[in-house]
Amino acid sequence: MTRQLHILFVVLASFLVSTTVVSQTSDVTVSAILTVESDRLFAESEFGLRVGREIEAAQSILLAENRKIEAELTAEEKALTEKRKQMTAQDFRAVADAFDVRVQDIRRIQDTKAGKIEQLRDQEQVAFVNATRPILVELMQDAGASVIMERRTVLASNDAIDITDRAIARLNLAIGDGAGLRQIP
Repeated sequence: MTRQLHILFVVLASFLVSTTVVSQTSDVTVSAILTVESDRLFAESEFGLRVGREIEAAQSILLAENRKIEAELTAEEKALTEKRKQMTAQDFRAVADAFDVRVQDIRRIQDTKAGKIEQLRDQEQVAFVNATRPILVELMQDAGASVIMERRTVLASNDAIDITDRAIARLNLAIGDGAGLRQIP
């Protein structure tokens, strides 16, 4: 089985090398198969950098808010503990239960805010994929390729068929940071 796998790798590598030509004059890869690093495409594009900044800012705001709420609730809990000495068990139980309900409500609100940040990230990624698709198709057509594969899933390839840098450059020219693509719900 190992020998068969080795032979498959050699044949695949030979195929990729023999079908890939890089034109020295136009910097165009001609290949039936191209690869792209989609994570890097997103992370290094103006679009992805903007989204990263926005998500990081929103998460920082939420984190600061959570810390403030935590400090306030800790102080309130400490005050309740002090008041307990002057209250009947029944009165304290009512106050403690109300405090617990309030804490749960706050937790739900904060979890909802965190969920909205994740939802924004997901929406932006969908917008990115939709904006990127025509650019990748154009690069594929330029190369005479039949397919673009995720580079992480390719076992061996010639670096010349990786179009990530060209895709980032074209994407930046075409849509910039993508802020204009945002669909506000």
